[in-house]
Amino acid sequence: MNRFVTAERALRTATPHGLLDAVRRVLAEQYDAESVELFMADYGLTVLQPVSVLPHVRNPVSVHNSVVGRAFSAQEPVVEAGAGHSVRVHLPVSVRGDRLGVLSVTLPDEGRVRGLLGELTDIAEVLGHEVVVAERDTDVYLQARRKDRLTLAAEMQWQLLPGRSCSRPEYDLGAQLEPAYAIYGDNFDWSTTADRLMLYVTNGMGEGIEASLLTNLAINALRNARRAGIAIADQAALADQAVYAHYQGRCYLSVLMFDFDLATGRASVVDAGSPQLLRLRAGAVERVVFEAQLPLGMFEETDYVTQDFWVEPGDRLVFVSDGVHAVAGPKGEADGDLALARAIQATRLLPAAEVPRAILRELAGRRGQPVADDDALVVCLDWRGR
Repeated sequence: MNRFVTAERALRTATPHGLLDAVRRVLAEQYDAESVELFMADYGLTVLQPVSVLPHVRNPVSVHNSVVGRAFSAQEPVVEAGAGHSVRVHLPVSVRGDRLGVLSVTLPDEGRVRGLLGELTDIAEVLGHEVVVAERDTDVYLQARRKDRLTLAAEMQWQLLPGRSCSRPEYDLGAQLEPAYAIYGDNFDWSTTADRLMLYVTNGMGEGIEASLLTNLAINALRNARRAGIAIADQAALADQAVYAHYQGRCYLSVLMFDFDLATGRASVVDAGSPQLLRLRAGAVERVVFEAQLPLGMFEETDYVTQDFWVEPGDRLVFVSDGVHAVAGPKGEADGDLALARAIQATRLLPAAEVPRAILRELAGRRGQPVADDDALVVCLDWRGR
């Protein structure tokens, strides 16, 4: 325990850009670590890239077929035999369910590594929290997430997002946007309190910077209203006014908004446009239809009303933008609901954080091209309730 406290203190007092040096030093001193590497998941969730000082970029490893990737996907420590009398321990680095990367530590194998996994896992968790805080003051970790250059619109969108996954006793959340390095309009947002979860899925209009600017305006208007303690119907109305005041109806934004009661599973819903919801319950997938209302900013001073919706323990909710549910096959056939239902069934055993990327891969295979013509957004919510 004293070693863990020493490691924790070293990380909390390290400079923002010096977290890796600090964890290397303390693991060498306290645990006889021979080498330490920090890998960050890229925006497309396809590779894990070593943190290094630019321009000295090291080779990434695959998320899908590497030992490091196994620790990331399973969110559990993985022990790998190393050279000679050493072992490599791969530890997931995550914050409240948001998967950031993997910490790989090479240790001498003295038959006691298994007994250290608990302490090392805790150190990796502390490192994750410190990385999130450090990103306010350094670009080191954000740069490590990029295997390609982001477009400016994508840069704006990724900075707007809350994270890509979140876990609480009542639920697990996961989300992904494609094309990861060139998105522009689609977005998701969530916020939780002791008793509630608010979740928004938006389908942007337009392309490039203009689409990103529209989404930024709408999301920040929704957040401004939410943080004032306003109910979601009025949040939608205030955001609608903000968008209309700026664009005068020339541009608008579709949004599907949920306010969940964590104790009962009851949700208030505002459906203002094209994002859709599919529910996996008791092995069957069905589309959930709400009363459609006008997108935000289409007309002046639109009034919005909520609808009631109940979610049960064991339900999986999959929210998608039109770049997913309107996807066409290689011959132009449009059977979006059927293809989506198949993809949801095919990924039913995966954890929520893995589902969005897996569904997008399934649909990309059906579409016959790796890059979508439109933004594609998938959000997965696994509900356990209380």
